[in-house]
Amino acid sequence: MIWTELDFNFNILTRDLSHYLENQVKVGLFGSGLGLSLVLGFSAAYTCYYLLSVAKKPQLISGGKKFYHFLREQCPVVSETYYPTFWCWESRIQTLLRPFVTAKPGVVYRNELIKAPDGGQISLDWFDNDDSLSHPDPATRPTVLLLPGLTGTSRESYILHMVQQSRDLGYRCVVFNNRGVSGETLLTPRTYCAANTEDLETVIEHIQRTNEAAQIMAAGVSMGGMMLANYLGRKGHKTCLKGVVVFSAGWDVFECTASLEKPLDRFLFNSYLTSCLQASVDRHRPVLEKCYDIDHVMKAKTIREFDERFTSIMFGYSTNDDYYLDASPVHRLKSVKVPMLCLNAADDVFSPSHAIPVEAVKQNPNLALLITCHGGHIGFLEGLWPRRSTYMDRVFKQFAKAVIEQGTGLQDLSCSEN
Repeated sequence: MIWTELDFNFNILTRDLSHYLENQVKVGLFGSGLGLSLVLGFSAAYTCYYLLSVAKKPQLISGGKKFYHFLREQCPVVSETYYPTFWCWESRIQTLLRPFVTAKPGVVYRNELIKAPDGGQISLDWFDNDDSLSHPDPATRPTVLLLPGLTGTSRESYILHMVQQSRDLGYRCVVFNNRGVSGETLLTPRTYCAANTEDLETVIEHIQRTNEAAQIMAAGVSMGGMMLANYLGRKGHKTCLKGVVVFSAGWDVFECTASLEKPLDRFLFNSYLTSCLQASVDRHRPVLEKCYDIDHVMKAKTIREFDERFTSIMFGYSTNDDYYLDASPVHRLKSVKVPMLCLNAADDVFSPSHAIPVEAVKQNPNLALLITCHGGHIGFLEGLWPRRSTYMDRVFKQFAKAVIEQGTGLQDLSCSEN
């Protein structure tokens, strides 16, 4: 009798609870006027905020009218509204998510190790694109040189995307991997830095000798862009590069490191990048410890401390400040004689907006800056689910095509009316 009564009561309780969950809670949250109004109101407010404050046209700045109009005509992306991914437009989120949400296109490289003047070796990864229909002759097939970021290699998603874009255009690609980062043996106690462009010069001369009849342009990302800008500033007219595009470069290293040492950014980015640099050093400890105190280097907590204990010493600077001054491309922009387009996001914590060299660019007709309100550092995600392409990819593809196929429009920029 007792069990029957308990069973009966339990059935009633279950029925009543199910009825409540299926009707009252469900209706209360989404079916009632209040719940539905809250959801729709929030959605409308977020959409209005996004359209008014987030989605904006980029700012295009150039030192000369000729380059400015060339970009407007040949690269329509510079005039289009940039719509960051609706659910992750914030700078740090864009920066952190890009490696995880963007696809990695399948690319098969041909690796080549070339000798450097000091006895070291440099690893190049070639994508020859022998199936190119628009440029079937390998002797004249345009070549795009790609430079990854601080600890990046040819396997980074942003590099693979640029290789894919180049493949679609029919071009050949070669990725310059900095010494010791892509698995090759370090033969001499020397790695790399943003200020030293000797290895880059060796690579460009090698590419030119290998494909003398082919046009060459280059693209650099983050530190790779800084190295390219420093190279152009040193070489002036004495380079075979037809054009350069730079993404998320740090223009003033003092400002970059100061920004990355703020508490949140130090936690999110600085410590991680420092550990990556230390891991690379530790891999090559047998050759490096003959010249440097590696145990001291491994105790660094920030990029600045790493540079003080390792990079500035390796490249012969009296102080780390001397190295940072020499590594900052802003001081060499006036000497750039090759068309160079630079894409930066105003919310990039690696390269803060107040350090973007707007005034320096205005003084050189060979330079152009494209500044988006959002995009983070090497982020520039767009679309609901940004797997295939980013705003940065579109800028790269259109500019590469313009340089290679409409390059006559970029001649004598220094003589253009300002």
